Amino acid sequence: MTESPEIPPTPHAPEGERALTVKTAQPQPPRDEYRHRKEAKDKANAPSAWRAHPLLERLTALYPRLFGAQCLPLKRGIYEDLLARNGDALPASELKAALGQYARSTRYLNAIASGLARHDLDGQMVEPVSTEHRHHAILEVFCRYRNARNTSGLRHQNPRTRALRRLIETIETSGLSHADYLEQMKVRDEDCAALLDEAFNEVNHRTAKNAALRRAFEASGKTTAEFAEMYGLPLHAVIRALEQRTNADAMG
Repeated sequence: MTESPEIPPTPHAPEGERALTVKTAQPQPPRDEYRHRKEAKDKANAPSAWRAHPLLERLTALYPRLFGAQCLPLKRGIYEDLLARNGDALPASELKAALGQYARSTRYLNAIASGLARHDLDGQMVEPVSTEHRHHAILEVFCRYRNARNTSGLRHQNPRTRALRRLIETIETSGLSHADYLEQMKVRDEDCAALLDEAFNEVNHRTAKNAALRRAFEASGKTTAEFAEMYGLPLHAVIRALEQRTNADAMG
């Protein structure tokens, strides 16, 4: 039997040197390598790319004005209308899934948030989008663009600017007081709540300004056109201010 050669013992190093040896024995990868590893891991764990439901292509071909590049808000009950008009050409279960995906898309939510009316299969306006639906669509689109890395789809406006403008329009056309609006439109996101506060501040400012303009008009004894010319105001702006609801507590 051959004996194994005896391995000489490792000399004992001072404690400080042993600690130093342990620290330098496993060098860390360069920063670039670490970054590449992290990106590869994030990519591997990312959800699969979004794919449009196959039936949406068929709907676009049938109703390009509703489902095309510039989509329109759909009337309530459009699912039943599509089944009634197209029969077996649009399987019910597949149609429901396709419409559900379409209604959740940012593109469609943008159409709802824009204030356009709802349309039927013939492209005719049938009813306005409710204040509640528009409000939630505005904030949902705002949050999606806020969280997205690429906001190039917004072209000339940033997410906050556009959402603020849309909220102001929604508040002004809702006919609701500040308290009633907040009661009906629950907002939990802090950024959205701050945006809504800013919108109400602007609405209150406009309301006070229009009220002052109405008082000046009533005291002037002028016609609308004469009053607008006297103050150098656009006629349509004066007409709009005079037609605005005069309830002082409307936005209180």
